[in-house]
Amino acid sequence: MDAVIKKQLKIKACTARIGIVESVYNAKSGHPGGSLSCVDILTYLYFCHMNVDPQNPKWEDRDRFVLSKGHAAPALYAVLALKGFFPAEKLVTLRKSDSMLQGHPSIKYTPGVDMSTGSLGQGISAACGMALGAKLGGKNYRVYTILGDGEIQEGQVWEAAMYASAKGLDNLVAVVDYNGLQIDGTCAEVNSPYPIAEKFKAFGWNVIEICAHSFDEIDAAFRAAAEFKGKPSVIIAESVKGKGVSYMENQVGWHGKAPNAEEYAQARQELDAQLAALKA
Repeated sequence: MDAVIKKQLKIKACTARIGIVESVYNAKSGHPGGSLSCVDILTYLYFCHMNVDPQNPKWEDRDRFVLSKGHAAPALYAVLALKGFFPAEKLVTLRKSDSMLQGHPSIKYTPGVDMSTGSLGQGISAACGMALGAKLGGKNYRVYTILGDGEIQEGQVWEAAMYASAKGLDNLVAVVDYNGLQIDGTCAEVNSPYPIAEKFKAFGWNVIEICAHSFDEIDAAFRAAAEFKGKPSVIIAESVKGKGVSYMENQVGWHGKAPNAEEYAQARQELDAQLAALKA
């Protein structure tokens, strides 16, 4: 990947991380850990890969994105704001009763959201339907979805995986945010989904494994998925839960709680320093 583009992406991802911390802190609730782990993928999709138009969010020929792990809405909102779908000032209204930014993505309230999600396992099914619709309608748009590694414990995920392969939905790319943690502990302890790659291969998917925080690897993976024909692709992206905030990294307790004032100040200090270093 071009060094200038990569630097720009790192700056945007760090800015989005600041947006995540701001929104969750002001809401006094939310899911920072899994939002911080998947934001690099989202940044790449919206700024380098997907064909979307913030001025025309319902454009018929746009690429579609479904956040199957809907509790990571703060990450999606932060990236959508950066892309220009709505003002960044709205991020601090997360989870307020009259806000356009609810706790989980809503197609009704939020420009740029292509599917309401939150009940785990359902987003990938919706993505399958969108991809099939493109095939039946002779459209060239592509469909992307991000799932959590804890989420793939849901049986509906595997029904959708089987269907996508059976229908040859090569215009569908799923990403598994593989951070190893879920709300009650490690994925291995709660209900092991491993081996993830072998399961998707058995269901007829093209499997790509990467580091979720390397833009070089992210870029190569999505380019390879775009070129692969005949099967859907899954990118298993090994990530760090809470990435970018030292005390949140790899800590299961930060799956679903907001920082207090002292923790918020530390998170901002760390992220502001990272952003300044990237801009230097």
